[in-house]
Amino acid sequence: MMRRHGWVGAGLITGAALAGCAGLAVTSGYLLRLPSTLPLSIAPGGPAPTSAPAADDGATVVGERRRGERTLDLAVRSPVLSHVVHVRLLLPPGWRRGSTRTYPVLWLLHGMRGDHTSWTGHTDVDLLTADLDVLVVMPDGGSCGLYTDWWNRGAGGPPCWETFHLTELRQILERGYGAGTSRAVAGAGAGGLGALAYAARHRGLFRAAASFSGPLHTLHNEPHGLDVSDLVELAVAVGSRGADWADVWGDPREQRIVWRQHNPYDLADRLSGVRLHVASGDGSPGPFDPRPSRAPDVLERLSRTLSGEFAGKLRKLGIPVSTHFYRGTHSWPYWQRELRAALPLLLADLS
Repeated sequence: MMRRHGWVGAGLITGAALAGCAGLAVTSGYLLRLPSTLPLSIAPGGPAPTSAPAADDGATVVGERRRGERTLDLAVRSPVLSHVVHVRLLLPPGWRRGSTRTYPVLWLLHGMRGDHTSWTGHTDVDLLTADLDVLVVMPDGGSCGLYTDWWNRGAGGPPCWETFHLTELRQILERGYGAGTSRAVAGAGAGGLGALAYAARHRGLFRAAASFSGPLHTLHNEPHGLDVSDLVELAVAVGSRGADWADVWGDPREQRIVWRQHNPYDLADRLSGVRLHVASGDGSPGPFDPRPSRAPDVLERLSRTLSGEFAGKLRKLGIPVSTHFYRGTHSWPYWQRELRAALPLLLADLS
């Protein structure tokens, strides 16, 4: 039973059905023979790799698809996830398969309503990075993955999105797609939470991190309104059939230590030395809201509160952070603007 059902409504989070079976499967335009250990290329613009790039634990690329001159979609089968997942790459100029050249990497993480196509579908990131020697990585993070390895009542096990992204996918990209070891990460909505949590939990992995409208203090208590535990509960209810919302990090009171271990606010001291940027709207209609609603955007208003608390914590710790708090709602036109503004900071230390 959700504690405050109805605060956000059915439109806040959209679910995605889990897929996976033996034999042939068709998913998001890919034809995959799941039991095979060989990669299946359906990329009309290039040959299949001679061997499938794989991670240490056996996660491997099982399909590729070219979507344009720079856009390459991967299908990856992972032992820590229950279904084949997809990753979109924006390749840097001159990228060639099999080259020994490596590139700095910019990770872009989507929110609860998104997937690997969100950033290219809603922003001009392809044009924005067209002349940059940077590999842009946009992985699927699940409709309710929350960029974490689920606690699952202390038993662990799938889904393990953090392990998939930062161990398996990182190894695959470094072994088969020219990814270097100089990285930055940014995300919108829940992706902003993921970006800051990843940078804090894996010190030294990212040189810069940015959050656009992210819920950066997951243990903030809002007795009479929306808080992050409500978002987790709604996300799991819509996006993961049969799961309990407490499977993610447990109950925020009973398993408070688990929540703190994944809360950017509690991990703020671990972000020293990382270039940081935090942005959020205040939930009121702004310049990209042509049909203003009389009701405030409660999700963006919450993001503004939590982003402000997180930035305040950083400043108390003496950790530099740039911020942009503005009038606006929880929507992609603002996040495109914020990505454009934050990109120089994100790329400043990449080489």
